[in-house]
Amino acid sequence: MSKRRFVIQKHDATNLHYDFRLEIGGVLVSWAVPKGLSTDPKDKRLAMQTEDHELEYLDFEGVIPEGYGAGTVMVWDIGTYRNLRSGKGGDQTGMEAALDEGLIEVWLEGKKLTGGYALKRIEDGSDPKWLVIKMDDEQADARRNPVSSEPDSALSGRSLEDIEAEAGPDDG
Repeated sequence: MSKRRFVIQKHDATNLHYDFRLEIGGVLVSWAVPKGLSTDPKDKRLAMQTEDHELEYLDFEGVIPEGYGAGTVMVWDIGTYRNLRSGKGGDQTGMEAALDEGLIEVWLEGKKLTGGYALKRIEDGSDPKWLVIKMDDEQADARRNPVSSEPDSALSGRSLEDIEAEAGPDDG
């Protein structure tokens, strides 16, 4: 069973949020998660599906200039994942089917987050809404809050402020 990549980018745009991206079918299928992912299975976090991104976006840190998505971006977490529902037609076929069905279950192996996570579509339409929920497994920890306790980049160790300052006035 092959492992695919994922990234969670902390994005200070109009509102601070986290972009959760899974490599599926040659692109990064993406969700904006206002509060970030939790390690507590009791938390159900809203995730709004957004447009797919190119794979090159996996390790992007920097400032997006004015326009759509403008703001500072960091790689908050990065790693690999495996499909927990892979019995249906292999890993990637299974991921595409799970996306279509509106129920994705993955095991993340990131620098900050590990364990099972489920994405469940709760509203279809032009702006699909999902819930992202930590599965109740050995990695679950209701006391841990990595969004606040581990705010900096998993790649560079920089803060959003550091990334913005290093981008300079011409870049952002």
